Amino acid sequence: MAGGGKERGGQRRQRPGRRPERPVRQPVEDSFEPIALAGDAADPLGLLDRLLYRDDHIIVLDKPAGLAVHAGPKGGLTLEDGLEALRLGGPRRPGLAHRLDKDTSGCLVLGRDRETLNRLGRMFHSGRVQKTYWAVVEGHPKTDRGRIALNLSKRTKGRGWWMRVDPKGQPAETFFQVLGRSDRFSFLELSPKTGRTHQLRVHCSTKGWPILGDPIYGKGVAGGPRLHLHARSIALPGGKGQKAVTVTAPVPEDMAAALRLCGWEGET
Repeated sequence: MAGGGKERGGQRRQRPGRRPERPVRQPVEDSFEPIALAGDAADPLGLLDRLLYRDDHIIVLDKPAGLAVHAGPKGGLTLEDGLEALRLGGPRRPGLAHRLDKDTSGCLVLGRDRETLNRLGRMFHSGRVQKTYWAVVEGHPKTDRGRIALNLSKRTKGRGWWMRVDPKGQPAETFFQVLGRSDRFSFLELSPKTGRTHQLRVHCSTKGWPILGDPIYGKGVAGGPRLHLHARSIALPGGKGQKAVTVTAPVPEDMAAALRLCGWEGET
């Protein structure tokens, strides 16, 4: 466990075209299979073994793919159901400072008190938080780096969080860099400058290189690979007595194989 303001960047311990506009292939669920989380009565989701960073005010958690951060229309177990285990002597359980898609893994920031949650909310809203994602996409960008600026809006009232490119929608901006390639795939570093729902997934798909395993905006199918999108690192600026914090989440095993195909040499 990481504690006392210390980061942990290595492997964690284990406990016992306009593609978004096309018809969506099955399945329509964001997650293909239920995840298995090791836990006990005090920590039912095993979140203590997924701590990347903590201090008196914030916690950064390595969220597993397949676990929703809060309840959706279909119910089911969520990360919020396990937050009591992360009280860690504090006066209240921590709260979510932002969200990650159900099938996205990696860095998730929690605030341990109301003042910190409000401060984090302002930082995320203003774009002061630097978020870096790793993704494996199908196909190849024409350039090794670039910028995507495509406005987004909700697709239809009946499609929940599904999004589409819409010139009249909310501004959305993403920077990308190619870190590796294989015959079929590219390994991208994605840096969103805005935080729209499904922004990275829609932007990549619209450019012609959907994220591997995406069941909504790509070619994901039941029994295939999960969404290959990982919140690799997050950098929180300091201020008002709070130090700046940068945290990195290790690559999950089920994404490592595709990254190696693209030339990734593993954690250093």
